[in-house]
Amino acid sequence: MFRTTATPAERSRRRAERRAGADYTGGVYGSMLASSVVIGAGSLGQFPRTELVLLLLLTGVVFWTAHVHAQLFGARLAQQAPDRALVLHVCRDEWPIVKAAVPPAVAVAISPLLGLDVRGAVWLALCVAVVGQIGWSVAAARRAGASPRLIAVTASVNLFLGLLIIVFKIVLKH
Repeated sequence: MFRTTATPAERSRRRAERRAGADYTGGVYGSMLASSVVIGAGSLGQFPRTELVLLLLLTGVVFWTAHVHAQLFGARLAQQAPDRALVLHVCRDEWPIVKAAVPPAVAVAISPLLGLDVRGAVWLALCVAVVGQIGWSVAAARRAGASPRLIAVTASVNLFLGLLIIVFKIVLKH
C-alpha cells in the first residue's frame, strides 16, 4: 500500500496547528533543569567542557524520557491504550525539555572561542539557561494572549527564579 505525501501547503498548515497548540511548560522546565545541572555539576574531570555539554544534553534526554513515560503510562494509560500516534504526540509535546538544554550546551561548547576558561563557561551556560527560562515563559504568555502587564509579570517572576538559582550557585561555591 502506497502512502501519499502531503503537499507543502498541508505540511505548513500542520506545523502552524502544532505551533498554535504549543505548550511551553517543557521549555521553562527544561531551562530550569539546565540551570540546576550547571550549579550541581561540581568538579568536572579531565574534559570539563565536554563533560558539561554531555551532562546538559543527557540530563535533558533523561528527563524528557521520564516525562514521556509518565504521560504515557501514568496519566494516559488509564484513559486510553497508547498507540503510535499518541506516543509520537507525547514525545513531541515533551521535546522542549531537551530543546531547552541545547543553548546552554552550545554556550559551553563555544566558550573557548569567547576566551572563557571553564569557570566562565559554567557562568555563561547558567546565564543562557536563565535567559532561556525567561524567553520560554514570555513566549508562553504571548501565545496565550496575555496582556503586556502579565507578560512583564511572567518575565519578572522567571527572572527572580533564575536569580535565585544563581544565588544557589554562588552559595555552593564548587
